[in-house]
Amino acid sequence: MAIAELDRLDEASLESTSPLPAVPKLFVLDTNVILHDSASIFHFEEHDIALPITVLEELDRFKRGNEDINFQAREFLRQLDALTGDLLSERGVSLGPDRGHIRVVLGSEQDPRLKAAFLQDSPDHRILNTSLALQRREPARRVILVSKDTNLRMKAKSLGLPAQDYTTDKVESFDKLYTGLRVIEGVPPELISRFYDNAGMVPAAEVSCVANPRPNENFILRTGSKSVLATYRATDKLFLRVEKVTNYGISPRNAEQSFALKALTNDDIKLVTLAGKAGTGKTLLALAAALECRQRYRQILLARPVVPLGNRDLGYLPGDVGAKLDPYMQPLYDNLTVIRHQFGDHDVAGQRINELRESEKLMITPLAYIRGRSLQRIFFIIDEAQNLTPHEVKTIITRAGEGTKIVLTGDIRQIDQPYLDALSNGLSYLINRMVGQPIFAHITLEKGERSALADLASELL
Repeated sequence: MAIAELDRLDEASLESTSPLPAVPKLFVLDTNVILHDSASIFHFEEHDIALPITVLEELDRFKRGNEDINFQAREFLRQLDALTGDLLSERGVSLGPDRGHIRVVLGSEQDPRLKAAFLQDSPDHRILNTSLALQRREPARRVILVSKDTNLRMKAKSLGLPAQDYTTDKVESFDKLYTGLRVIEGVPPELISRFYDNAGMVPAAEVSCVANPRPNENFILRTGSKSVLATYRATDKLFLRVEKVTNYGISPRNAEQSFALKALTNDDIKLVTLAGKAGTGKTLLALAAALECRQRYRQILLARPVVPLGNRDLGYLPGDVGAKLDPYMQPLYDNLTVIRHQFGDHDVAGQRINELRESEKLMITPLAYIRGRSLQRIFFIIDEAQNLTPHEVKTIITRAGEGTKIVLTGDIRQIDQPYLDALSNGLSYLINRMVGQPIFAHITLEKGERSALADLASELL
């Protein structure tokens, strides 16, 4: 038989052979992934999951408490217990149809590379050691460590072990994050005149220069020296002119602040997010709008996540709960003082702020006590929301009862939580998921208004 015929036979046999099934990957989970999302094990499709025994040991320390991480630890352990039944084999147990298996991996002899590189034993190093042992034990498949700890991921990569962040609830791209504002240039002058001649309302069909407007999206329509601020009301398919309106002594200083106050005082919008760098007026605008609308709500609640410095828990600080919380809540008090100073000492509007606080109609409260509550007719402001996880944001919003409005403010570029970033924090996640909902509005505030010095520092330092 000729060589050419042999080649043709080989090619035919290769074409007729079905491809080998892909080997599922093996993902090793760090503790912080579970504390971030207790349902994370169901988000790895057909791939298998390994839990180092150290992870269960660490979760045991987080079972007690009222913080979100305590809830995540308890929920995960309940799920794992229900999945495994009476006994957990070495292969593990199925996570369900079209999903992989999950197993718990006991410790093994320390990898010589770990022993040489790190003198100190720690839970992170034990998790890393288990991952390396699995990589040696199962060379035919890809073993990947999943951790929200950047440093642990770098250690793994340096030892030849693939490592990834948990990205299921991450926003795709910072540049693609919805800003809630578009600037449209070259608008026909007669269209801008229509907004001033027609009670500020223009049907969407007549505003052809705006493509695919989203509910409550804001627009700056310009032509030469003339411009108009407008927002889109999807229920009526109308563009509405936005005017500069003072709220409880606070006047908007730019177009973005005008849009923010419009959304904050609109009863049809139940959820508002304000993002922006320090000094853009996020918290001040939210407080001013809440005080302006106070008669429509039973109570105004102000809260911000407590992020202890130096990993010192509140329990270490002296005093009762109020004394412990005051240092963290001081920025809220500062903004109330700014509003109070818009009025004279004997002005009724200024005195009313003190009356609202004394009667607990205006309260500053820690977020830790929000779980399990149902908030009826509450104007609820959550400051520094970029330090919340997606699950914490969901917990807060699902507390909203009839007539409640929730406002979240924050700077997604200034995050104090070690396992969150600009794409994975709760505020970014919320904005990304809520775009297009008729009861949601968002505006990104770009221009600093605190002072020229503060604005310069934000840009240069």
